Amino acid sequence: MTRLVLASRNAHKVEEMARILADAGLAIEVLGIDAFEGVPEVAETGQTFADNALLKARAVCRATGEPAVADDSGLCVDELNGMPGILSARWAGGHGDDTANMWLLLDQLTDTPDERLAARFRCAVALVLPDGRESVVEGEMIGALVREPKGANGFGYDPIFVPDGVTRTSAELSAQEKDAISHRGNALRALVPVLREVLAPDGPAVPQ
Repeated sequence: MTRLVLASRNAHKVEEMARILADAGLAIEVLGIDAFEGVPEVAETGQTFADNALLKARAVCRATGEPAVADDSGLCVDELNGMPGILSARWAGGHGDDTANMWLLLDQLTDTPDERLAARFRCAVALVLPDGRESVVEGEMIGALVREPKGANGFGYDPIFVPDGVTRTSAELSAQEKDAISHRGNALRALVPVLREVLAPDGPAVPQ
């Protein structure tokens, strides 16, 4: 069975990818980087989501010798000219302080009318093969911001983002509901035909 390394230590992300590939009938074993020794942490120094995804996928492919997939994503607010964008996880300064990031963003939009709170989550997913071939696909989830956080699911800006066609925030959706419409889910599904062409015969994907 073909192996594929996801540039993440998050078991839920590994399971998510395995589930999407299995649903597509691809015989690919999905592993996280914890299955290997010596995989470096990669600084996200790119100027775009695609740049950062490629940086991570290239590093993991070099370190493991296996086909590697990595993603980068963030929230893009129309009123802020697409920011926080690639700075989403460190908008308030410290990396991964979801609460501080969310409230700083809301503070910056205090005087913005509700009808101008359009935003979208964007995600780039990069595939890098040991023979040097590379591919990048993208996905997005369009919606708008609300001024008060709602919901306990999800993370990041999910509590203040309502996807188009939905009346609840992303943090009020179940994991299955969010997977079906999310930027990351859409990007991973866009990767399926690429993987089918370059890697996999039909058959189930297996998480490790």
